Amino acid sequence: MALPKIDTPIYDLTLPLSNKQIRFRPFLVKEQKNLLMAMEADDKDSIEKNVKQVLTNCTITEGINIEKLPVIDVEYYFLNLRARSVGELIENSYKCNNEVNGEICNNVMKTSLNILDIKVEMPENDKSLIQLTDDITIKLRYPEYSVLKKITQMDNVSDVAFEMIAECVDYIYDGEQYYYGNEVSQKEMVEFIENLNQQQFQKIEEFFSDMPKLEKKIEIKCSKCSFQHNIDVQGLENFFG
Repeated sequence: MALPKIDTPIYDLTLPLSNKQIRFRPFLVKEQKNLLMAMEADDKDSIEKNVKQVLTNCTITEGINIEKLPVIDVEYYFLNLRARSVGELIENSYKCNNEVNGEICNNVMKTSLNILDIKVEMPENDKSLIQLTDDITIKLRYPEYSVLKKITQMDNVSDVAFEMIAECVDYIYDGEQYYYGNEVSQKEMVEFIENLNQQQFQKIEEFFSDMPKLEKKIEIKCSKCSFQHNIDVQGLENFFG
């Protein structure tokens, strides 16, 4: 006699950057086990692979390629998946850094946070279209999740920067012709970026430094010294500390 099947709830989510509509199910116990093992091992490559696999498994909507989604979309999706699978509330701990009589308080403060309250903070201005010269413009896009794997496999910090930028070029326009990033070799694109002057490269850096981010402002009062803390929590990993 076959065992009974348990109905699985289905949830809908709109991804903030790509604006894609996603239908998904909560992850299963065996999938959570693999995630926890990867996080405990503190292996970035393993964590990235498991996050991608779990999201792929849980996505019901057809035609969604997790690797092709912007990193922020993947992080936002994973937060919502975690909320629907394990629970909306998480417990975080912070140490009070207020100085009292010449010494740091160091009292451990605990607070709970609703994951579903976490939103993506968008930049005020769109800096993706950059005028490099009077004739040449470059259009950038936010990094896709697939870029993370390439970054974790590279040792040289400067190589990481140039490779990531090259991966994020949508197109280059010289006033007459468009050169699309997916039609130009990685080597050519890296060489183009390396030959920019400091002022031109700074404009590209500004785009990446002002990217959307997961962010939540937390107000918490130390129970020991009564100092009021305003904590700005950013990044996926910091919502599980």
